[in-house]
Amino acid sequence: MCGIVGAIAQRPVTEILLEGLRRLEYRGYDSAGLAVISADNLLMRERALGKVAELEKKLENSSLAGTLGIAHTRWATHGEPAERNAHPHVSANRIAVVHNGIIENYEELRESLQAEGYVFESDTDTEVIVHLIEKAESQGIELLEAVMSVRKKLRGAYALGVISNDEPDSLIVARHGSPLVIGLGLGENFIGSDIQAMLPVTSRFIYLENGDTAQLSRHEINIYDENGDAVKREIQQSTASMCASDLGEYRHYMHKEIFEQPQAIQATLDSRLTGESFINCIVGETSEGVAAKDILAQVEEIQIIACGTSYHAGLIARYWIESLTEVPCNVEVASEYRYRRQPPKKNMLVITLSQSGETADTLAALDKVKQDGCLATLTICNVPESSLTRESDFSLMTIAGPEIGVASTKAFTTQLVALQLLLGQLLQAKQADDKLIIELISGLKQLPVIVEQVLEHDKAIEKMAEDFIEKNNALFLGRGEQYPVAMEGALKLKEISYIHAEAYPAGELKHGPLALVDSEMPIITVAPNTSLLEKLKSNLEEVRSRGGMLYVFADKAAEIKQQDNIYVIEMPAVPESIAAIVYSVPLQLLSYYTAVFKGTDVDKPRNLAKSVTVE
Repeated sequence: MCGIVGAIAQRPVTEILLEGLRRLEYRGYDSAGLAVISADNLLMRERALGKVAELEKKLENSSLAGTLGIAHTRWATHGEPAERNAHPHVSANRIAVVHNGIIENYEELRESLQAEGYVFESDTDTEVIVHLIEKAESQGIELLEAVMSVRKKLRGAYALGVISNDEPDSLIVARHGSPLVIGLGLGENFIGSDIQAMLPVTSRFIYLENGDTAQLSRHEINIYDENGDAVKREIQQSTASMCASDLGEYRHYMHKEIFEQPQAIQATLDSRLTGESFINCIVGETSEGVAAKDILAQVEEIQIIACGTSYHAGLIARYWIESLTEVPCNVEVASEYRYRRQPPKKNMLVITLSQSGETADTLAALDKVKQDGCLATLTICNVPESSLTRESDFSLMTIAGPEIGVASTKAFTTQLVALQLLLGQLLQAKQADDKLIIELISGLKQLPVIVEQVLEHDKAIEKMAEDFIEKNNALFLGRGEQYPVAMEGALKLKEISYIHAEAYPAGELKHGPLALVDSEMPIITVAPNTSLLEKLKSNLEEVRSRGGMLYVFADKAAEIKQQDNIYVIEMPAVPESIAAIVYSVPLQLLSYYTAVFKGTDVDKPRNLAKSVTVE
């Protein structure tokens, strides 16, 4: 969701800004633009509706060049996708601003500025920011102080990049809620929404904290906290690789990332278990200095908070936790939890799940939890330096590597692996039966190889997907922990193919969804060989008897045979402990190939963003 890039250097920065925007395209956007300060201190801007390539075309016939600049990809919130609403926004042809986030009080600020004679050219909330900064600077205040004073008037979430032709050697940034990173070069410095945008030019980064404002020049970075006091933030060396975003032999990032899952799962498991025990892989301690092992021993209740795909991972984990421990587990969507009153619970562990670690609703829910009170907070995340990681007592990192496709695949399966690692450590802290722990470890050690075996069905699933080209609706069924697997499958299909898809517990068919079943309604089912298999078979018979077309991913031992109205793909034998992870993979492939056949933008589906950093 929205991407910021900025640079201050001795060399021209236009191509650096464009490359940064290209590397942020995975986030989802509808327009792009950039602004630079020219050699003769003129503010120059170019914007375009659509892809970054459209902006590049406009720049081919432009003389826009400078050593200080900011750029942006916009995902519409206030105002339709249109060039006039694209960033950067400008005031008095002197000051330009790029902004991620939402300003909640923009209407009252806009009315006040209009009463003073300011003319608005866009429908965005961002334009109030640039006019407020121009107003402050026109009163003789330096740009840094102007930004700091304007911040006090803003309510909402924002990451800002600001330049002025009055100060051509200064790039000002500010952060509240939305993430922003500084990249350090030699005689040049950069800003970005995430490090991917800056990897071609640096591997050294500073992650700004909430409330920070910073002033960048070519040779110096000064950072101030929300009170205006000068502070130091740690410089971190990233090991992320530019080639991680290369497609290689794959047509789409989603397909590449589906096939990277065996390696990502193995990386998440490496050095975290032996043949008989789970090794502590939880980083951090509480404010009182209590370690994770001691916290887990005290846990009497677990609350999982997440959004989207991460929410489905939490639902699966609830089955695992409650079936193997005496600890009750509740799972809630972050956007609902943050507005619900809940009494503090002394011995409750709160787990937040997020691929990016910057999900706005999840961060807000975490803040609420810390105010309400709990035993401890733990995040499972793929980005070590993210806001969730820094603001939680503990973190357990997935090792998925960068995920570019908007529809999450390897981030989801590695979250499930991390949740099993957490479950194992919880069982050990509660002194569970060693046999149970060894069985869990055995299943996890088999997981990478079993996922590779599932991926061998790639062509068969591609063939199955041909049946969905003309479909507009689909039902997904599962029982037990496979129900949230079905939910995730339905989400994937609707995200990238735009087919309306719903998931139901298979036992709920007779309570309503059965009315939808006919020959035009595909029913996708996951059928591992578990204790609920016979119940599931009865549900499938209900569908068959009403002429529904079944698409079943079934364990060979399930003995579900292919017939005229049953399309079966046989799955490898799977330990029950990892079945939910394994059966997620073919649903990813089915969604992927359906989207390919329908001709949608698989990696960047319409209206969606990879990192949702606004409410």
